Amino acid sequence: MTTFTLKPNQAALILATSPEGDINVEVAYPEESLEEDGFAAAICEVIAQRLVDDEAFQEEILAMIDEEAGEEGEGLD
Repeated sequence: MTTFTLKPNQAALILATSPEGDINVEVAYPEESLEEDGFAAAICEVIAQRLVDDEAFQEEILAMIDEEAGEEGEGLD
């Protein structure tokens, strides 16, 4: 596992999958900062909300992943 230390002006979107295939989304920011009210955290929150609520966005992401997987598999036969 990789450990990251976020600077006060940073935030991170954390994605995890459950054994059932569900995606869990969290926003991380340093405890000692007020970044939770900052721009980086706000962007992460909007993306997280869209990942959870926007079915068309989810389908677009899955299509892109499938496309990438297809491209990586080309020429391996």
